[in-house]
Amino acid sequence: MLDTLRQAAGSWISKLLLVLLVVSFAVWGVSGTVLNGFGGNAVVTAGKTEVGPVEYRLAYDRQLSVMSQRFGTRLTREQASALGIDNQVLAQLVAGAVLDEQAREMDLGLSRDQLAALTASDPAFRGLNDQFDRNVFERVLANAGMRPEDYLKNREQVAKRQQIVEAVSGDIKVPDAFLRAAALYQGENRTVEYLVLPSSLVEPLPAPTDEEINAYFEANRASYGAPEYRTFAYVKLDAAAIADPASVSDDAVREDYEKNRSRFVTPETRMVELLVFNDEETAKDALARIRTGATFDEIVTAQGKTLEDVSLGNLKKSEIPDPALADAAFALAENAISDIVKGEFGHVLLRVTAITPEVVQPLEEVRDAIRNELAQHEAARILLDVHDTYEDARAGGETFTEAADRLKLDLVRINAIDRRGQKPDGTVVNTLPESTRLLSEVFDTETGVENPAIQMGTEGFIWYEVEGITPARDRTLDEVRETVDADWRKAKLAELLGTKAGDLQKKVNDGQSLDDISTELGLEKQVKRGLVRKAEDADFGTDGTDAVFAGPNGYSGVITAPAGDARILFKVTEVFEPVGASAESLDQPTRDRYREALGDDLLDQLVAQLQTEYAVTSNRAAIERARSY
Repeated sequence: MLDTLRQAAGSWISKLLLVLLVVSFAVWGVSGTVLNGFGGNAVVTAGKTEVGPVEYRLAYDRQLSVMSQRFGTRLTREQASALGIDNQVLAQLVAGAVLDEQAREMDLGLSRDQLAALTASDPAFRGLNDQFDRNVFERVLANAGMRPEDYLKNREQVAKRQQIVEAVSGDIKVPDAFLRAAALYQGENRTVEYLVLPSSLVEPLPAPTDEEINAYFEANRASYGAPEYRTFAYVKLDAAAIADPASVSDDAVREDYEKNRSRFVTPETRMVELLVFNDEETAKDALARIRTGATFDEIVTAQGKTLEDVSLGNLKKSEIPDPALADAAFALAENAISDIVKGEFGHVLLRVTAITPEVVQPLEEVRDAIRNELAQHEAARILLDVHDTYEDARAGGETFTEAADRLKLDLVRINAIDRRGQKPDGTVVNTLPESTRLLSEVFDTETGVENPAIQMGTEGFIWYEVEGITPARDRTLDEVRETVDADWRKAKLAELLGTKAGDLQKKVNDGQSLDDISTELGLEKQVKRGLVRKAEDADFGTDGTDAVFAGPNGYSGVITAPAGDARILFKVTEVFEPVGASAESLDQPTRDRYREALGDDLLDQLVAQLQTEYAVTSNRAAIERARSY
């Protein structure tokens, strides 16, 4: 339910969902609010709140995309249903709908200033300076087929939901008794005796017969098949691809240099020492002594301090917080001592021991960088125009290659690659832009099809076209005989060693000591002390540590060594509770996780209660129509 509520409360704002909006709006031709569509047939209703098919499809596509990336392949509708994605999405939308209905009943609102601040903080709308950029805002929404008023309306809806979520779980306190119990559980440590059982205990293996190899190959034939390979070409349109530094004049470069001169200046720095006195009379006395021959170092020593105590370090003028001290320090010559300065810290004497002058990069050194930057800015400005020109060229009958040539975009061809990005020789192509999505789309289309562009956030587009398909096929045993032999040997060793380890564990459970077994096998018994839960122990690994804590004192077991093919036979010999376990002994991140979990439980209960208070219905026919588009 945590993911459900988090998504219901605001995940739609992400760039991914804005991209999905492009697809959905293009399919349905929707205008106005995203809750309308298919003649207004609601997928979910909760009281007077309705969720339309468009919102269902957006949520469904998003969840399908997430799961497809996790599995490394584009999931079919049947696979999605088997994984329960349709039910997950429906639960998400119901949770959001009852929260919206509760917000409506409570008459929650949001001021225009708050709405503006939320919009400005959305990372999808940041420009090159990492600040909110209205042009980016309008361009992203235009690409998504959304009007600004639609975005703002839905952003307000999300914020209202969040008010309810925060009211329920924003300031939850976990009981100290629970936290102490958790501290006892987490702080427990154990002593373990163990033997590392090497594969040599069951070696040498006899050579496999042809019948054994054939049987193993047939049982694992799918593991040795050749995957489907595809050859495709792609064109990437971003600012770098169309930037034309040669078009930027020398005058424009010079003007930008002068306008942004501070970018090319390394400010002057000074090593500053600061000696503070309790009152003006003491400061005057120290200065008088310096004027009559005493050194600054002697005055520092007389104050009971060291030069390290009075050193401020190598600072820029802006890094000295007191303006009076900054002015005085940067007016001194090297190794000079100031007059008494009245600053925020009291009466002080300053000494500057080193000066690093300001350095200004001349125009000649940065000319090319400025020219490239200006070209990139201009390219970003006209990016959508170039996109439209490309699309017009394709609509006018030009081929994929002709349209790319017209705009002087580099066409990259990838020969024979599988959906994991691997070539037939085993090498991986790791230079693909938006690789996960691009490969997913390439393997979800056919040859010669004009495919819609993949949007790279707010930065550009990728067009692609599949040129050839080599179908997946079964390999023969002769093609993979060497690999099959190695795999059979590994599997056989694991089988025999596992059986051997199981027999030894039975002896331990019957009362034989690990000392006797180690002597019998000629192995060294080892002892691990202070092992704690979830430790990434070098000898046991995380899974092995979990196994050690799976039973009480005296518990024994067998685990696979975290490295290599050995087995580990272990026995727990001591269990210790942590001393001084309390709520405060848990670290803050752990306490925060328990607090969030408790808040999530309360949200679960809230949503369940709201579903009993408001009449919640779902329209299966509308859901099926939404999924079919």
